[in-house]
Amino acid sequence: MGQPQEKAVSLETAGKRERKINIFVLLFIILAIATLLTYVLPAGEYVRIEANGRTTVDPHSFKWLKSAPVGLFDMIKAVPTGMVEAGNIIFFLLIIGGFFGVLRATGTVDVLIATLARKLAKREKLLIPVVMLVFAAGGSLMGMAEETLAYVPLVIPLALALGFDAITGTAIVIIGALSGFTTAIMNPFTVGIAQGIAELPMFSGIGYRLILFVIVYLVSVLFIYRYAMKVKKNPSIGVYGKYTKEEASHLLQSNEKLTARHKCILGAFLLNYIVLAFGVIKFQWYITEIAALFIILTIVVGIIGNMSADHIVNSFTKGSASLIGGALIIGVSRAILVVLNEGHIIDPLLHLVSESIKHFPGYLSVAGMYSFQTLIHFVLASGSGHAMLTMPIMAPLADLLHITRQTAVLSFSFADGIGNMIFPTATTLMASLAIAGISWTKWARWILPLVLIQYLIGLIAVITAYFIGYGPF
Repeated sequence: MGQPQEKAVSLETAGKRERKINIFVLLFIILAIATLLTYVLPAGEYVRIEANGRTTVDPHSFKWLKSAPVGLFDMIKAVPTGMVEAGNIIFFLLIIGGFFGVLRATGTVDVLIATLARKLAKREKLLIPVVMLVFAAGGSLMGMAEETLAYVPLVIPLALALGFDAITGTAIVIIGALSGFTTAIMNPFTVGIAQGIAELPMFSGIGYRLILFVIVYLVSVLFIYRYAMKVKKNPSIGVYGKYTKEEASHLLQSNEKLTARHKCILGAFLLNYIVLAFGVIKFQWYITEIAALFIILTIVVGIIGNMSADHIVNSFTKGSASLIGGALIIGVSRAILVVLNEGHIIDPLLHLVSESIKHFPGYLSVAGMYSFQTLIHFVLASGSGHAMLTMPIMAPLADLLHITRQTAVLSFSFADGIGNMIFPTATTLMASLAIAGISWTKWARWILPLVLIQYLIGLIAVITAYFIGYGPF
């Protein structure tokens, strides 16, 4: 089955068709540019250190290397290599797709959405702030990101049934979670790792991040809410992805009610989330463990739904097949990082920037640090990987510049979270758009104003942190 095609309702005339860039074409252009950069930029590297199961860099070990340009064939090889390196994310996405294929086959999803749509019919304005708060809390307190993929295909039909569109449904989940992920009140995968590297007390500085959480959350809600209300008034401006307005409109008229079997399936889904949260917090579960949990849930849901083994497997396969396009996108985006690593040009950029901002006044150094973290996140879309590469350099650099290490961590956290809302190298975003059937170019145009506002909030936040001596140190 091919990648879902976008079915946007447009006000444009038939003669003025929208020009869209295929995401694979865009990623290959970026990959080619990355390859050319290996011929232009000098090569160098820091020594990597293995400690406590983590790989960090020695900030005093940088050395220049002989140029290592990546050839055409090596560039092509980077694509399958990227797919192998991103294999855990790719297979997690396919497992999530398979799970929802089975869940939909039980009929539970349609009945649940119909029930919620009826109950929210006159209170649809509550959907955006309430559901976004749930995901924002998950992103900020336990680092929910990839885990939210399971909820995108649930929230989109609900948003459609209430008069909104697929972008609204997708944003409620993804922007909700990333708003929390950005401010990272107690995110163990970003702030937790960054503070550990910077030798700060774990989750210290929580008060300031809590204030920032409220600000970022409210701005995100307001942006999405205003757009959603415009779509409700004029559905023709909406973007519906692989969904259609007609598919969801019947849900408000449906009189179906949740049966005992449906409720048991939903109970299993809720229990799965509780176990997932416990595993992430207590045992530091990540993609592999969470994927295994969803395989178990798939089997349990199939059994409760009275499905035969063949029916479960066929439904799972069909659900997975619908996300093959998104899985391939993740692999190609990872290839960009593979090329930059093979050319040894990431570390020199880190070294040159760190040396350059030493000469700036304090508040400009903070702005420079924040800007660099924003740029580097384009290729280092993994929050933990981003922290482990940059924080061993930024923490001691902060000391030299008389900037608190806590401010350096905050610069990283904002750059990491906001970039995930728009960068095509952000795997969770691209997987979500694949689920919704929304093109990245359409999403990028829509989300860009919010991203710019969030970046401005982040800049003000880190400069303020500099002036107040955000600490403890």
